[in-house]
Amino acid sequence: MSTPGVGFEYPRKEVSWTQRDALLFANSIGATSKELHFLYELHPNFAVFPTYPIILTFKGTNQEVTDFYAEQKAIPIPGVPEFDPTRVVDGQRLLQVFKPLPVTSAGRKFEVRTKVIGVWDKGRPGSVVDTQTDLVDAATGEVYTRVISSSFYVAQGNWGGPKGPATPSYPPPRDRAPDATWETQTSAETALLYRLNGDYNPLHADPEPGKKMGFGGVIIHGLYSWNWTAHGLLEKLGGSNPANLKEYQARFASPVRPGDKLVASAWRTGKKEGEWEEVRFEVKNGDKVCLSNGRALMKVEVAGKGKL
Repeated sequence: MSTPGVGFEYPRKEVSWTQRDALLFANSIGATSKELHFLYELHPNFAVFPTYPIILTFKGTNQEVTDFYAEQKAIPIPGVPEFDPTRVVDGQRLLQVFKPLPVTSAGRKFEVRTKVIGVWDKGRPGSVVDTQTDLVDAATGEVYTRVISSSFYVAQGNWGGPKGPATPSYPPPRDRAPDATWETQTSAETALLYRLNGDYNPLHADPEPGKKMGFGGVIIHGLYSWNWTAHGLLEKLGGSNPANLKEYQARFASPVRPGDKLVASAWRTGKKEGEWEEVRFEVKNGDKVCLSNGRALMKVEVAGKGKL
């Protein structure tokens, strides 16, 4: 029996990026001067950070700021209520990398192609919309990345839809210390810089939307924390080599406010999928976990020392 909305395809959306976009993104998620291959366009190994495609559904082809709410005014999904995009937060994101991006899309046409893979009624807390978004070279049909997203529409449930299946759980080991830890002190400007990548949700700049949603004011993009953690993981365990990240996911467990300190921990599990090793991780904001269910498939090495 099919569930409401499943299989619905949104119109294809052209996307583009420049070398400057790649530089800005790497700067905004914590790349350092030791990683000039992400921060200097003339570096012989200049590369786009592998999680960059996550921003393209927001950015599209725009090089100017956009009206987030107007852009997000969703095409209604058949068979389900029309949800309010001004009250939506990220639930979980999974990125799968199939091919590295060229450093610019110039001279080529790329599209994001998104379809609904689940719409779940969670009752009073809200509803979840799960989508699959492929980044595709329109001329060849090659898929560069795939993103599985869960969007949580706050207090927009109880419409009689299916509750949905339990999602796979990837808890970190609790019987030993992590193999890597790293941290950052966010500031009042953290989200204001990250939003320049193309994610202009007012929730991350204006206190009013956050107050209405019960957050007490501005919160930092969940995808900032998600991308910052991916950078730290690649830096600490992947030798800062973009080719060493194959798959990456995390659940957004609690909000982060400007000025909060994030502390990430990662554990190698020893499990392998071919040449790729599973790494589990979590990020804490004080005593609270803000990114949970963290799992990556990667090649583990330390810069200058080769594989571990």
